[in-house]
Parts: sequence; C-alpha cells; structure tokens
Amino acid sequence: MSKAQTFSLGEVCSFYNGKAHENAISESGNIKVINSKFVSSEGASYKLTNEVIFPLYKGDICLVMSDVPNGKTLAKCFLVDRDNSYSLNQRICVIRTNNFDLKFLFYQLNRHPYLLAFNNGENQTNLRKENILNCPLWMPSIPEQKRIVAILDQAFADIDQVRATAETNLKNTRELLDSYLQKVFSQRGEGWNIVELEKVSNIVNGYAFSSSDFSSQHQVKSIKITNVGVYEFIEDSDNFLPMEFSKEYSRYRANEGDIVIALTRTIISSGLKVATVPASYDGALVNQRVAVIQANEKVIPKEILQAFLSTRIATDYVKSNVNELMQPNLSIKDLRAFPIPIPPSDIVESISKDIYLIRERTNQLLSLYTRKIKALDELKKSILQKAFAGELTKSEGIAA
Repeated sequence: MSKAQTFSLGEVCSFYNGKAHENAISESGNIKVINSKFVSSEGASYKLTNEVIFPLYKGDICLVMSDVPNGKTLAKCFLVDRDNSYSLNQRICVIRTNNFDLKFLFYQLNRHPYLLAFNNGENQTNLRKENILNCPLWMPSIPEQKRIVAILDQAFADIDQVRATAETNLKNTRELLDSYLQKVFSQRGEGWNIVELEKVSNIVNGYAFSSSDFSSQHQVKSIKITNVGVYEFIEDSDNFLPMEFSKEYSRYRANEGDIVIALTRTIISSGLKVATVPASYDGALVNQRVAVIQANEKVIPKEILQAFLSTRIATDYVKSNVNELMQPNLSIKDLRAFPIPIPPSDIVESISKDIYLIRERTNQLLSLYTRKIKALDELKKSILQKAFAGELTKSEGIAA
C-alpha cells in the first residue's frame, strides 16, 4: 500500500452526527429510523417515524458510535440504498464523500480495526468525533477501487451462498433434535406424572451483587444473564467476584451440570434461555435474574430435565406466564410451579440413554456447521485485509 494514498477520514470525508428520535417514534410512520439495532440487524429490526429529523440519501454511510464491551456492532456500517426512506438517530454518524467509490469506502470502513481498538473490553465504548475523523483510509484511484469492489462482490456472493447452505444445515439439525425431544415428552405413555419443578429440584434464585463487586482482577466467576444462551452456556462474558465471596455467598453457588435459566427475557425468538453449567464454571456464583436448577436425580436425571426444558412444551409454559408485549420476564414463583413430566422409573434409563446418543450426534453436526460458518466469516476478514493492503488480485478473490 502506498503511503501517499493513505489519508485520515477527516481529510477526505465529511462527518455528521445523528439526532435524537425518542419523541418522534410512531408505529404508523413510513420513515425508518437508523439506530444501532437497525445497523446490527442489517435493516431487519427497525423503528418508524413520520418526521425526517435527519434525512439520509443514497450513498450515505452510517456508522455505529457506541456499543457494549466487546460488542459486535461498534463501528458497523450501513450503506444507504435509497433516498427519502431513512432518518438518522443519535450515536450514529453519517459519512459523506466524493473521493471514493462508495461501496469501496463501505467495505473499508465497516468494523475498521482502528475504530475497534477503542474497545477496552470492560466499559461501553463511545467513539468520539475526533476518533472517527482520525481513522486512516486507503484511497487508490477510482478505477482501482471499482476493480477491488468487483472482486469483493463476487467473492462475498460465493461465500454467502456457501454460508447460507451451512446455516440451513445448522437449522435443520437443531430442528431434528427439537422434534425428537418434543415426541418424547408429548407422546407419553402410562405411568408418567406431572410434578411441579420445586418438588423435584432445588431452585436457587441469584443474588443481587453490586456492579462495584465485579472486576477482571478478582478470581471467582459469576453467572450473569449474558452467560445464559438459548440451550447453550456462553463463556465469553467472564465476570469475576472477590475470592472471599465464594464462602460468604456459598448458597448461590452453581456446580458443573446444574441447569441455569434466565429470568429476564427468558424467552426470545430462537427459544428458551436455559443452559447447563460447564466444568469451567463449576463453583461460580449466580447473579440476580438467573436461577439455578439442581435436579433431584433420584426422581429425574438432570439430562432428562434439561432436555424437557428444551422443548416447545416448556417454551409454551413460559409464554403463558409472561407478558410478551413487555419484557418477557419469568417470576421465581412461576419457575417453582413449572409442570415437569416425570417418566416411570423403569424407563428412565432408556430415555436418558436415547437422549444422550441423539444429543451427542446432534452436537457433532452442530459443531461441524458452526466451525464452517466461523471459517467463512474469517475468510471474509482475510479477503478484506488483503484488499485494503493493496494485495488482492482477481484470481485470489475468486479462489477465496
């Protein structure tokens, strides 16, 4: 890359801040408000307004200026595709220029490493105007920009096609497991009983630790809502508490194999937020709005209980006990009253074995497709890095 072709964004582009829209949101509006959720969902999630407080035009590049620690939306961009359709919200900026092919600038600016470096992993990142104006941009000739865009468009179209197939396979694999578990717990034979959850398990409601208790310098892990995904435990959000808390708050301790459920936003579009505590979180302390379920294995093995909580039957119970028009929270009272189907003792072992075998096979496939999707995403990053280092050739782009 030629140093003479590198400029700061402020030297070759214009920067404008969005404006607040809180008092202008209207379900009957016909103008989409571009906020961080709109950008993160690539336009799938949006709010509407009748007031164009900050108009946007085709070719404008919108960039998210704020995000949570290690968030996936910081510096993410949206390329405006048409006039008279959008209004720009606060904490989103717009970049305008006549010096670039706009698709080339979009590819280069989207999640730019220089801007991502302002994330320290601990506090919310708020990019300042001067941060963005100082962002380095490579500006080759317009014909060269168009050549690179053509290669990137083709390469990304090929990658997206392969990724879509992998995502379909991932979805079908999950649905296969869901279908099997639904059949097990809905087509029950004789001898099954329905018992409230609190009668077949120990339920621990998380403790309201102060935000000041948490620090990356402490040693004891905690389990927060961010750790509880839809049928998976998310280990990305490590939150540490003081060592002495392990003894002082031992009643809030979770053990490997325990089931945890989020009590805030318990249910989302993809299912119930319930997971199993992994070995790496054995002894972690449970924070507020998360509950631990410790099965009485003399009555129901935890594998069967966890499997039941993964079914549509369990999801339907939660739906019937939350207000879906508001934040769907599950009360500890309703959790304790959760109706659990208990199989006869003479078939418990066979059910456990069958669930284990199909879950093992499913997890193998899920891991395979997830790795493939991750590899494709990394390939995209690699191609972009090569493109903006001036090293991308047509053959390399298509081959990638």
